[in-house]
Amino acid sequence: MLGGNTLNPAYYLPIFALFLILFITTRTQKQMLLQRLIEKRKTEDKTEMVELAKKFIDKECLIYTFNGGQVDCTVKEVSNGALLVETNGTIEAINLDFVMRIREYPRNKKGKKKSVVLD
Repeated sequence: MLGGNTLNPAYYLPIFALFLILFITTRTQKQMLLQRLIEKRKTEDKTEMVELAKKFIDKECLIYTFNGGQVDCTVKEVSNGALLVETNGTIEAINLDFVMRIREYPRNKKGKKKSVVLD
């Protein structure tokens, strides 16, 4: 024998079980919190953004989204959860939940569209 300091695998089982239980409970708590946030966002009143977006109907706009995208388009219609926009002759729908900013296309002193927009 090696001196009697051998550890029995039965000692590791309760420790492993404790860590497994802690991992599962924290994971389910995070999932429940995320579900509550999603439900709250779905039921929240979104009329402010819809009303603000309606001011840009039939105007050339720059729409900034959360993923860093920028869309140069003309806003055609605003519904409860989406913008209907026209870009290069094609019509697209943009989810209003992912719109971070809408602004009218900047123009120079002569009224022409600026060629470079830096934000």
